[in-house]
Amino acid sequence: MTIKLYDIAHSRAGDKGNTLTLSLIPYKAEDYPLLQAQVTAEAVKQHLGDIVAGEITRYELPNLPALQFVCQQALMGGVTTSLTMDTHGKSLSFALLEMRIDGGDK
Repeated sequence: MTIKLYDIAHSRAGDKGNTLTLSLIPYKAEDYPLLQAQVTAEAVKQHLGDIVAGEITRYELPNLPALQFVCQQALMGGVTTSLTMDTHGKSLSFALLEMRIDGGDK
């Protein structure tokens, strides 16, 4: 059964210039291994498509538990130069949560 990430996690977004950071935090710590196994940098890159023009790097934060994705070239130049509606990329945190994964028996 597939589920959307928003069923088991929440997300926060941050920005610095043209770089977007997205955190993915499970509601329950027991879901962290599921996220760790399936929400790879490659899967996020495929899910976000052309929104992120550069590389995506994933960092694991098992003590929190959380994942952080650093997305290069994601804000069309950054807050002070972008003409997009969401120059900070806050809506991209929910775009990430729309990603589907195999939820097993969830």
